[in-house]
Amino acid sequence: MSKEVVVNLNEWKAVNPDNQHFWTVTDSTLVGGTGEQKIPVNTYLSSKETYKDFELRCLFRLTGDHNLGLINSGIQYRSIVEGNKISGYQADIGKGYWGDIYDEHRRKKLIDGDMSVLKQLLNDDGWNSYIVRCKGDVHELYINGVKTTEYQELNKDIPSEGVIAFQLHKGGNAKIEVKNITITKL
Repeated sequence: MSKEVVVNLNEWKAVNPDNQHFWTVTDSTLVGGTGEQKIPVNTYLSSKETYKDFELRCLFRLTGDHNLGLINSGIQYRSIVEGNKISGYQADIGKGYWGDIYDEHRRKKLIDGDMSVLKQLLNDDGWNSYIVRCKGDVHELYINGVKTTEYQELNKDIPSEGVIAFQLHKGGNAKIEVKNITITKL
């Protein structure tokens, strides 16, 4: 059953409440950062609901000046929030990281995204689509309809259920915009 995610800040919360001011909603679009100010710390906006087997679809746009610092974002999934910290899988977004799966605050990069086809379709500063699909131990990432990554989790100690969160990485004047978010439980 597909569930269109309500894009308002009542359904989402900053993992660290001190960072809530980095997140806004404008015209049904979730916005992290301004694109003008440098982001001093990694910040995450988390769902209140947890997900196990699911498919997330969204449109996203990541902008910022690469000369001023790292312009990077990601979609956390099956992630665990403990205090003001989040750990879990991340579907990466950004130059040099497109379609990678990173394990935030645990094991670091798990697998590189395949750019062989995607590089011809990617709109670096414009709107792109992302699909994150998890069923059992298999994780699949698609950007603009191109499968960038398939990963099988073999470690049974890693949680298979958790929140979904959007990340904005520290360092640059990044701005992430996400819209048309749907989550289908599988």
